[in-house]
Amino acid sequence: MPNTLIHTIEIYKLYIPLKEPFVISLGPINEVQNVVVVIRTSDGFTGWGECSPYMTINGESIDTCFIVGQYLAKALKGRNALDLEHCSSVMDGIIYANTSIKSAFDIALHDIAAQHAGLPLYRFLGGEKKKVIQTDMTVSIGTPEKMRADAIRFTTKGFPAIKVKLGESKEKDVARIKAIREGIGNEIPLRIDANQGWATADEAIEVLKALAPYDIEHCEEPIPRWRFMELGKVSAASPIPIMADESCGDDHDAERLIQLNACKMLNIKLGKSSGFLKAKKIVQLASNAGMHLQIGGFMESRLGMTAAAHFALLHDSIEHYDLDTPLMFAEDPVEGGIVYGEKGVVEVPEVVGSGARVKEEYLRGAERVMV
Repeated sequence: MPNTLIHTIEIYKLYIPLKEPFVISLGPINEVQNVVVVIRTSDGFTGWGECSPYMTINGESIDTCFIVGQYLAKALKGRNALDLEHCSSVMDGIIYANTSIKSAFDIALHDIAAQHAGLPLYRFLGGEKKKVIQTDMTVSIGTPEKMRADAIRFTTKGFPAIKVKLGESKEKDVARIKAIREGIGNEIPLRIDANQGWATADEAIEVLKALAPYDIEHCEEPIPRWRFMELGKVSAASPIPIMADESCGDDHDAERLIQLNACKMLNIKLGKSSGFLKAKKIVQLASNAGMHLQIGGFMESRLGMTAAAHFALLHDSIEHYDLDTPLMFAEDPVEGGIVYGEKGVVEVPEVVGSGARVKEEYLRGAERVMV
């Protein structure tokens, strides 16, 4: 195996304001709080990674990622950056879970490996540019009037699908979808995401049946993820196809859901899977099972979303793209990387590696540590 040794690792806290609060059933997000990992090798390669920890989903915060990242950095320093499986095993051997911060390291290591191979990241991963990536745009929870106005605005901009955050009572959620459909008509696909908001399988089934007349493409994570044994019941009774999100973190979760015949689709996020290595295993498992996939994220900047977009080109089974969060930022801290075109088109850079990095002015004043 080729060899390029990890020389230094830098970890930064990145705070970015949003244009407006982003609200889901698990609570509001008022500011982006991400962690950037920069890995430098002894022979001059630099890899960039980012994670967006989500306390109520992956149990991590910007502070825990900053601390745990130092444990990971000390363990990885001096190791071969190109031995991706070994580096992943080292991180798993240091600490259980903590998938968000592990993903930032994994993304940075893959960036280095792709650069070393002289390939764009998507090609290094095994993907091809044979499809157009178009992201949906998300409407967060609010009044029916506000959600309708947001949906109309996104539809006017040509996004191919509107994703709607739900997860409260049947009455409130039906009123929201009714208002949105009245505003945008019936031509644009609607996707809904309850973020575990409906407390039981029976409640979820009741709400999903009430929403069926509004032509919903699919529903993400209708019930609490710890009720995964009941997700199959929801899927069997729901007129709307079910996509697992919070209940599908890594490849072990995916294998369990597939064995349970729990859902028709899976939502892959690098911050849940610990990065590319385990996400690729999810794709293989889902492909073998004939399942459809979505690639999404948390609140990553264009750095993290560039990594996700490269991954989206990996396989034909990845059909849905939820890569919209950088469009919610009040500032763009990234240079290079993906470009958002008209109608939600996401252009993946044809450069060696991922092609994205954080602008120096955002790193200069950030809290950081170097190992």
